Amino acid sequence: MLYSVENSLIRSFEPCRTEWYPSYLLMAYENHRLSLVEKKFISWNDCAVSCQTWTNHSSEELVLKLSTYGDAFQTRSGHVLQGEYQIPHYSFDVAGAIAVSDPALYEEVRLQPGQSGTYIIAASFGISGQDDIPLLQARATAYTDGGWTADQIIEKQNEEYQEWFDNAPVFTSSDALLNKTWIYRWFLLRHNLSDPQYGNLTYPLFYEGRSHKKSKEPFSKGGWEFSKLINLSVPLHLMDARWHHEGRYSEGPLRNMAESPGEGGQFSCLTVDTVMHAFANFTCWAAYQLYLIHRNRDMVVEMLPAFKNQISEAIRVNGSGNDHLMIEYKHTRTGKEYQPSYWYFHNYPKNPKDKETYTHLKRVDRTVYHYLNTLAVANMCEIADDPEATIYHQMADGIKQDILEKMWDEETEFFYDLHYQTDQKAFVKNIVGFYPAWAKIIDDSYKGMIEHLMNEREFNSKCPFPSVSMDCPAYSKDGGWMGHFVKGRNGCVWDGPTWPYTNSIALDALAKESKRSGYQYDSFFGHSLREYAFLHFMKRDLNQPGLVEHYNSATGEPLSDEQEYNHSFFIDLMITHVAGFTVEADRIILDPLDIGLDFFALDRVKVAGTEYRITYKKPNVPSTVSDLEEGYRLYVDGKLVFYNQTLGRIEIPIQELETKKGVILS
Repeated sequence: MLYSVENSLIRSFEPCRTEWYPSYLLMAYENHRLSLVEKKFISWNDCAVSCQTWTNHSSEELVLKLSTYGDAFQTRSGHVLQGEYQIPHYSFDVAGAIAVSDPALYEEVRLQPGQSGTYIIAASFGISGQDDIPLLQARATAYTDGGWTADQIIEKQNEEYQEWFDNAPVFTSSDALLNKTWIYRWFLLRHNLSDPQYGNLTYPLFYEGRSHKKSKEPFSKGGWEFSKLINLSVPLHLMDARWHHEGRYSEGPLRNMAESPGEGGQFSCLTVDTVMHAFANFTCWAAYQLYLIHRNRDMVVEMLPAFKNQISEAIRVNGSGNDHLMIEYKHTRTGKEYQPSYWYFHNYPKNPKDKETYTHLKRVDRTVYHYLNTLAVANMCEIADDPEATIYHQMADGIKQDILEKMWDEETEFFYDLHYQTDQKAFVKNIVGFYPAWAKIIDDSYKGMIEHLMNEREFNSKCPFPSVSMDCPAYSKDGGWMGHFVKGRNGCVWDGPTWPYTNSIALDALAKESKRSGYQYDSFFGHSLREYAFLHFMKRDLNQPGLVEHYNSATGEPLSDEQEYNHSFFIDLMITHVAGFTVEADRIILDPLDIGLDFFALDRVKVAGTEYRITYKKPNVPSTVSDLEEGYRLYVDGKLVFYNQTLGRIEIPIQELETKKGVILS
């Protein structure tokens, strides 16, 4: 849709060599007639740049000519084309300017036999009427007229792209799989980072993905796609992105939702033009976790009314009236459509789309989100000196008690969804049954729950963890419903496939339970974390990164085709449970799980401007990390403040860290 360079000697560039770098793409082609090496990228300010080197190996002239999309570019000013893509069903049109390093490309360039030529083409795009043509022309010509070589342009792009990673923590260990997954996850956030600065999206945000879900037609009106703000995935983005040194990227989605609320003020899905529906989410809790890292009190004070409104709206829309549990009326709104408990009371009918066979439920996931959000608002009231903190703490306690007393089944040792009127349990072991452990509301009375996660007949599948236990009559490893693909071959059906979304939460729950129960699940956590990490690589090949929405829980086969899918968290698991670094309101907790690593180093972690480094090395093992000393260590602004010979737990008040003179020895 942008531009291409046509040539006179060949029609196809296949087979060719292609290499993917996060910051640019390389294509190299050669035969007896010609060779072409192209490096191309899209810059942060929306310039599509191509650096092309052509060589004529034939005995004929090689004729090259720039071709643009349809009739979009009708006007030429000097050596710059300008035009517009008109989009009737959006509130905006897209303006563009194309510049070339050799204006002859507009007519034709002739390379004689044996001759080579390098050409730079840059197309700059923006909102028509907002980004004016002179600005777009200046952006495009900065590449073509700046006097840079193609190699210099690529190097500049690499440097600009690297800025994101330079402001992120660094993790290195004895496990190559975890190391590469860590890097890929930071790329995933960068790849899906966007800043439209228009309409409902005036602040930065992270997309759930950049692939079209249904339609591949350019500027298509129909179909669902992930390149929007989706309030279900926002808190998952924040759990990882909060560790980035630039807090504005994580605050951006919160501000977008607060300034363009849905009905009743709910945080909702947004495009630049549209306020859409609201999914169940734990955004308030994620916002509080963000505060703990960046300590932006002004953001908390500013947004506290919007956060409070999420609690009141949850009660108004989903409250039951006779307890603190949340009712889900539309099975799609928890983001786990077709989870079998909704059809439990009608014995899993063949046609789940028949509304007569569907039962509203008091859902475990929506209620746990409500609990965490309420607890977060209570904590943020304390930060803002708001006197209603006590009210929200009491409310959170009430939600917690109802979850424990009503949703827990003593005999089967699991948490279940309930009939919305009778409170009868829907005896389906959904993956959300582990959420109370994630919320840290259980004690030893509920310790049998985590055993279900380890049971090879329930959740410990070959590709863990399935979205419903394998002993459920409606379980389907590849997502069909009772033998029928009710949403197509790759459709979202939460009755058995494995989802990175819930894997991240289940792993968080497992790690917290291991810490609470004397670290008895460390090994299983390590195994499950690595299986989760392998989902990030096609065919478990570390040279082929790629994460999709869901997987066959028996084989690990991808069930989706949307690469770089961004609806889960991983970085937070590595920091809080592998390195063991947790930040609370008044203290730092070091509490790592032993997953069998010989060494690791977590560098460049920043909390409120203070830099932390956490390292570990077993005695007498070689390390690829320079200057790595033995034992488990914490450094604050380069100074060693804690040392232990082995992995271990310690709590250090933040105030004590700021004034510490010596090293704590354990």
